[in-house]
Amino acid sequence: MNALGLSAWRLLADQSRPHWRLIAAGGALNLLGTAAALAQPLIAKQVIDSIGSGQVSAGPVLALAGLLLFSALAAGCGTYLLERVAAAVVRLARGRLITRIMRLRVDAVDRPGDLISRVTSDTTLLSSAASQAIVEPLGAALMLVGGIVLMAVLDLSLLGITVGILAAILAVTGLAMPRIARAQTGVQRSVGEITEALERALGAFRTVKASGMENAEIDRLETATRKAWEHSTGAAKWSALARVSSGLAIQVAFLVVLGAGAARVASGDLAVSSLVAFLLYLFNVGQPIATLVRSATEMQLGLTAVHRMREVAELPVEPEEQPGPAAEEPLYPQATAAFHQVSFGYGDRPVLREVSFTAAAGEVTAIVGESGTGKTTLFSLLERFYEPSSGLITLDGGDVRQWPLAELRRQIGYVEQDAPVLSGTLRENLCYAAPSVSAEELAEVLARTRLTEFVESLPDGLDTWIGHRGTTLSGGQRQRIAIARALLRRPRILLMDEATSQLDAANELALRQTMAALTRTTTVIMIAHRLSTVVDAHHIVVLEGGRVRTGGTHQDLLAKDGFYRELVGSQLVAS
Repeated sequence: MNALGLSAWRLLADQSRPHWRLIAAGGALNLLGTAAALAQPLIAKQVIDSIGSGQVSAGPVLALAGLLLFSALAAGCGTYLLERVAAAVVRLARGRLITRIMRLRVDAVDRPGDLISRVTSDTTLLSSAASQAIVEPLGAALMLVGGIVLMAVLDLSLLGITVGILAAILAVTGLAMPRIARAQTGVQRSVGEITEALERALGAFRTVKASGMENAEIDRLETATRKAWEHSTGAAKWSALARVSSGLAIQVAFLVVLGAGAARVASGDLAVSSLVAFLLYLFNVGQPIATLVRSATEMQLGLTAVHRMREVAELPVEPEEQPGPAAEEPLYPQATAAFHQVSFGYGDRPVLREVSFTAAAGEVTAIVGESGTGKTTLFSLLERFYEPSSGLITLDGGDVRQWPLAELRRQIGYVEQDAPVLSGTLRENLCYAAPSVSAEELAEVLARTRLTEFVESLPDGLDTWIGHRGTTLSGGQRQRIAIARALLRRPRILLMDEATSQLDAANELALRQTMAALTRTTTVIMIAHRLSTVVDAHHIVVLEGGRVRTGGTHQDLLAKDGFYRELVGSQLVAS
């Protein structure tokens, strides 16, 4: 077995271990059912012998009927228990996968559509793998081994013929298995590409429509769909070959054994009843062989899914929380954030170079610079979405790496550049990070962000459904909702990434007044592209080429720095 298969089997075994009692009970019932089924041909032999001797008895017939009923009941109950285990394995695996994905580092989630496919499509296939690994093979293997042993008791020469024919034809099945696995890996990869392409198109649906690019996105999806079809066709071809081979093996073995057995009966070397019993065992053996072949082919699908799920476990996650100074009650409501010689890059591309500045407690610090100079990256580093390649970032003088992540992020409110909203009601979005906020606090923040009138205009108020990604909202409304959501957390430090870019003049003026009042309890760091949002800042940091060029107030920078004057004249829009 290759490394992929071994890894997948280990994962299945790990997921199944908590259910060993159910597995043992189900296995025992299957064993009893199989034993009853194996006894049936021997009872049938006795019935035939009694008919031949003219001494017909009801005992063997009743015993045969009882064995049939007991075998069905035991096997049915055993299969039910094992199917429950299979369902529990899938539930556990899906839960672990979701938990793992939600704890991934931000830079690991570069293909969300593929991750969605692993949670939905791959875990569904895991159900087949768990069922085929736990339920089907156990009973089939018991029937196969028991049948062969009893066939040996009846006639060794006929058993030799049977094993030879089965081995020769079933060798083809063994050749097909790795090809099925390779084809199914391609299928699952293509399904991930389909999900990713669909997520891309639906995530920017208005852009697709407005750009007239529906056909281009359809072509992209059809390409992924065609690849999935090609791989599925390959898997189906080899699966069909494997299953036909198993059926052919039984049929050929039956014909050869029937001919050879008839000759032995004619010569007096074998009783008719023994030949009948042997043929019954041959069919009994044929069924588990077909079951094992079917299980093996379907296992290739499931093990491929297990392998793809295991790949998620190898993606980098955020560090485990460790006790640190953040557990202490802060001395001041506002926080002081500082960057000390911080450098960072995406892969081989440097973005920040020895950046140093301090955002003092209770002040508004603005960060300005040309596009691509690393302004948003500074926020990502402070939130610890990424780790700097060198340098130190502190909050209240303590290294942010020593803070438990949850505690660190509890200090921070983050308003992202694109102001994302979640599918749900307006209330759910506003209270997302503060579910226990009071009605009075919510009303206060709505007033401060000029959302009160908007909420009152909605048909269901705060309980109005705002649609997938806020498609029913304007850009300015999304930004105000994002700002309100951050304020409801009552953060000690508020990060605003161009959070006023889509606000009109009246709403922006109101927000500037809110920011001025907010500094009594919160430190504000904002990335700005409008002059009107930076002129009132206590301190402005000017980035150029990933470095801090200079810093100061708006008037100081106008007087001393030509680059800042250029930004004011070209990139910052005059108020």
